[in-house]
Amino acid sequence: MYLTMRQKIVAGNWKMHKNREETKVLISELKALENTSGSRVIIAPSYVSLAFAVKEINNEAAIDVAAQNMDQHSSGAYTGEVSASMLKSVGVKTVILGHSERRIYFGETDTLLKQKVNSAVEQGMEIIFCIGENLKQRESGTYFHVISSQISNVLFHLEAKDVKNIILAYEPVWAIGTGKTATPGQVQEMHAFIREMISWQYNEMVANSVTILYGGSCKPANAVELFSNKDVDGGLIGGASLNAEDFYAIVNANR
Repeated sequence: MYLTMRQKIVAGNWKMHKNREETKVLISELKALENTSGSRVIIAPSYVSLAFAVKEINNEAAIDVAAQNMDQHSSGAYTGEVSASMLKSVGVKTVILGHSERRIYFGETDTLLKQKVNSAVEQGMEIIFCIGENLKQRESGTYFHVISSQISNVLFHLEAKDVKNIILAYEPVWAIGTGKTATPGQVQEMHAFIREMISWQYNEMVANSVTILYGGSCKPANAVELFSNKDVDGGLIGGASLNAEDFYAIVNANR
């Protein structure tokens, strides 16, 4: 049974920022702020701070901790990698997969991401799965095809019951650090397309239960306008999540 009332979420991807002490300070600042929106809050510190972050929050604040990535294997001779079961062992049950930086800088393909998704699903992990097109793809008009391929190649082998553990995050790569901006209309158009895709593959009830976040340079100044779109359920926030007041201004804009 799928509920049509989907979850509002704002997630902060800290990327390669904040050492242990800085993590402690930022979490303390976040815990001191009030979430008046009712949105679920997720933070994704670096690997070295995950266990520490879980302990620092310790159910004292309504904040969940996510990992920024994970390996597709359950265990083995894979130096430097971290598995889903390792994440779960330190209290982390959510993982970001397919982020544009992983695709661009580390060459992660749909084939690899499908393996990672499968591993996460097998371990009962919640997944924030990122999708998005680059500037060339946007300007050539192929962006719907790009997004369709990224979703169908990686996710559409899953059964409907597994989709409940997938949060989608649309991040237009062309609007991140390029000086170009995605308009609220462009964002809504893509989110509506994504939801329609899910409806085609599964059904409308499943589609209406899936949370779709926006991940393209969301800031306190534009958060209200972006989140006012009917198919935008929150944001995957980068730089602004490193400042507690800015992050919670975005959280509280997601009503």
